[in-house]
Amino acid sequence: MLRIGQILAMIFVLLAPVAAQTPSPADKPFADHHIVLQLSDSGQAKQLLVLSVAYNLLKAYGPDKIAIEVVAFGPGIDLLRAGSSNKVRVDSLISQGVQFDICMNTVETLEREGKHVDINPKAVRVQVGVGRILELAEKGYTLVRP
Repeated sequence: MLRIGQILAMIFVLLAPVAAQTPSPADKPFADHHIVLQLSDSGQAKQLLVLSVAYNLLKAYGPDKIAIEVVAFGPGIDLLRAGSSNKVRVDSLISQGVQFDICMNTVETLEREGKHVDINPKAVRVQVGVGRILELAEKGYTLVRP
């Protein structure tokens, strides 16, 4: 029979790779505001809207006072493809502290269908995009779906 300590050690070993891949919301300890932007739609207009909201928030509060995370899943992952027409804008926001997460469930589904996905190397891979949104909401992030 396993003891509680052994069970906890096994859980830690199983979850450690997931925790290592997903940055902590505490990466901006001095942020007064925490926003998660959901991107689940494709299309240039939606991408530009999400990018505009992130830029405007940085401008209004300053990069040290706001933590912004964009979570892309479903058709929204188009923004985080390596060949995206908005790659320069995404990379600029990343350099200012915005984190862009890409849902690996979506990527894996597309690849099983024979559609290769080249991912922006600066995007953070999360296994479940909606799960990441839930995790952030539980930590006090405000969800905005532009």
